[in-house]
Amino acid sequence: MKILLLGANGQIGWELQRSLSPLGEIKACTRKEADLEDPNVLKLIIQNYQPEIIVNAAAYTAVDKAESEPEKAYRINAEAVAIMANEIKELDGLLIYYSTDYIFDGTKTTPYTEKDQPNPQSVYGKTKYQGEVVIKASGCNHIIFRTSWVYALRGTNFVKTMIKLGKEREELKVVNDQIGVPTSAGLIADITALSLYKNTQQENQPQKMLGTYHLTPMGETSWYSFAQFVFAEAEKHGEQLKVTPKKIIPITTSEYEIITNQKMAKRPANSRLDTRKLLEKSGFLLPPWETHAKRLIKELYTS
Repeated sequence: MKILLLGANGQIGWELQRSLSPLGEIKACTRKEADLEDPNVLKLIIQNYQPEIIVNAAAYTAVDKAESEPEKAYRINAEAVAIMANEIKELDGLLIYYSTDYIFDGTKTTPYTEKDQPNPQSVYGKTKYQGEVVIKASGCNHIIFRTSWVYALRGTNFVKTMIKLGKEREELKVVNDQIGVPTSAGLIADITALSLYKNTQQENQPQKMLGTYHLTPMGETSWYSFAQFVFAEAEKHGEQLKVTPKKIIPITTSEYEIITNQKMAKRPANSRLDTRKLLEKSGFLLPPWETHAKRLIKELYTS
């Protein structure tokens, strides 16, 4: 099996290099090696390598910056994805694409299912949803994994930022009116690999794992409660924090914008994704979100 992995140095891409390695030959391309803003380069890479599977872990993910760079976000999150979809269609292969909770407006009071109508409120969300649209329009075989609140040992993310700020400041104000599920890049990579393996084992059967799936661990939390969890776990591993539990202050999103004096891209207040379709179709088990979060924080202090 020949696999083309794009975005190999990102949080998810780095983990995919590990999880996909037992499945076949991998050509792992970083942003420098496969510039998604250059359609000619992207086409050339795909046509020269002739992959059976393209796993696109590359994306424009600067949510707030995308508001002032909509054309760039669209080129990377939609136009480049359309090229991948059309090329893999010609090769009769499979495209894997990672989407986001930002395709929903966050007004629903229960977790979003795959059947709910997307209504993105930010440039980032709109371009990621457009990526889904062009994939489906191409008619290629595909798996779309929608996920949320991604973190990893590698790169910049909420967990590492909170620990850094907790060591520097005696008071922190954290948003408490956005609810979602922190998702480990490692879990995303493992479910991706298991899904690909399941598909290869069902080559002559009609019920392959194709289509759109929501992929997050079990449970839910707010950014404020997630921060409290991170600090409690860090202290278990001997971290000396300046901030105390009483000095972690819950605030609203609008209050955060006033404090930071910046207008942010609109974020969904409810980012919860219903994963029952994935569980029923695959038979996989999704752990509580705390499981991988504890592991990552432990790795921060033992690596």
